[in-house]
Amino acid sequence: MNKTELIDAMAADAGVTKAAAKKALESFLGNVEKTLKEGGKISLVGFGSWSVSERAAREGRNPQTGATIQIAAKKVVKFKAGAELSDAVN
Repeated sequence: MNKTELIDAMAADAGVTKAAAKKALESFLGNVEKTLKEGGKISLVGFGSWSVSERAAREGRNPQTGATIQIAAKKVVKFKAGAELSDAVN
């Protein structure tokens, strides 16, 4: 499912216009991004949680040449599925 299909499904399920569903989805995504940028954590009980984790700098290899390269440290977003979501999938 892509973003357009999700907006269509949200509009149908909630009985709202596609424009309202798009606005709601963009607001949700924007707030998730803002919270994670500020170093916060988001938890939706039963669905899952998002958090930011630090990945340390490390040494890697270029697969084409085999040469050793330095991979810089960076922050990564992690998602952990909640119990209800995990149960629904399995």
